[in-house]
Amino acid sequence: MTASNPAAPAQGPVPARRTHLLYLHGFRSSPRSAKAQRMARWVAEHRPHDLVFTCPQLPPSPREAMALVAELIRDWPRETMAVMGSSLGGFYATHVAQGTGARTVLLNPAVDPARDLANYIGEQTCWQNPEEHFFFRPEFVDELRALEVGALAHPDRMLAVIAKGDEVLDWREMHARYAACRVHLLEGSDHGLADFDDYLEALTRFLGL
Repeated sequence: MTASNPAAPAQGPVPARRTHLLYLHGFRSSPRSAKAQRMARWVAEHRPHDLVFTCPQLPPSPREAMALVAELIRDWPRETMAVMGSSLGGFYATHVAQGTGARTVLLNPAVDPARDLANYIGEQTCWQNPEEHFFFRPEFVDELRALEVGALAHPDRMLAVIAKGDEVLDWREMHARYAACRVHLLEGSDHGLADFDDYLEALTRFLGL
């Protein structure tokens, strides 16, 4: 469904209390991104002793990124883990959710990153520190294709936050991809979701944090 008031709590029963939370950052981003840092602070303020929070620095290779994630969550209890992903991290989070059934929040999730990032082959810099460089290789496009999933296996356990003001991704494409999920459709905002705090309570409630 579409929520006209993104700050309103998600409807339906509150899920079981989560014990583990995985945050996946976007392309050219890092655990130092504003939303990743905000989630780290939220955990420190609200669940410092009983919620495992992991936000890894993802390697440029999608295959290696997902191998790292698989290793990190290998022993996590599937029934009480949750995932949050932004942009390319939302695409990765969708892949994780498909395999684990974890409750998942997607923040302006990339729908077809293989198509979009084919234009970014070459040397790139990190948004949070332009002095950090990495190389996005041509074979990474095929690696992204290999991570695509078809129909969502657990749409009832997924919530997508989609901003009409996203200057990077097409909100209509995101909305169509995640139409079967719960959706917070924002009339404005931006790709980075500068107003993230306005609906953080609703998102943590949906995840069962």
